Amino acid sequence: MAFLKSGNPALSEKNFEKTIGATGDAGVMTEKGTLNKFGILMILVLGAASFTWKAAADGVNIMPWIIGSAIGGLVVALILAFKPVWASFLAPVYALVEGVFVGGISAYYNDAFSQIAPNIVMQAVGITFGVVIAMFALYRFGVIKATEKFKAIIFTATAGIAVFYLLAFVLRFFNIEMPLIHSSGTWGIVFSLAVVAIAALNLILDFDMIEQGSAMGAPKYMEWYGAFGLLVTIVWLYIEVLRLLSKFAKR
Repeated sequence: MAFLKSGNPALSEKNFEKTIGATGDAGVMTEKGTLNKFGILMILVLGAASFTWKAAADGVNIMPWIIGSAIGGLVVALILAFKPVWASFLAPVYALVEGVFVGGISAYYNDAFSQIAPNIVMQAVGITFGVVIAMFALYRFGVIKATEKFKAIIFTATAGIAVFYLLAFVLRFFNIEMPLIHSSGTWGIVFSLAVVAIAALNLILDFDMIEQGSAMGAPKYMEWYGAFGLLVTIVWLYIEVLRLLSKFAKR
């Protein structure tokens, strides 16, 4: 997770600018085309998610699937960050792998909170897509504009969250927990609310990047790349909303 900048590392100015003029006979990127590609990726995510969800319901230990898909998704995302030209092939792969992860983590929360918050997953899904629609409306009608200052703030905040999560991951090997991430206390909830807000505002940057890429005449395969980047942010938003709802449920 600058100019034409997105807090989402998948969508960067360099990746778009270096493709300009390299369209050949394949056509150019359009917003409609990117939306269509995103729809395909979402179908793949939902299909793969249903696989691990059903496996969990059948009593299968899905933790290896969750861990494996998380690592696999990270690897594919890193490759795409450096090789956007492969997006038409790797974006669907990422969607499938990420779908396995989303289905697994959703099943985990559904089981863990079945007694105190039986609808936590559906609530998280509803809130996530509600936020996506709201952010798109705010962007489209110019209520929130992706100015250079706005981009810089969101980029810095996103980088800070990434470093914080990385530090927490490393400290877990030494049996040291970062309380803000898992705590259901006041500060733990405030932290999760802040992360959800940053994830949501990253959508503004993603929408702007896709619009700018289309306006600059990026090659057709960048539609897959833009759709992939948007998917990265939405999955992150969903996980953070799920975490936030779990904290409220614990209270």
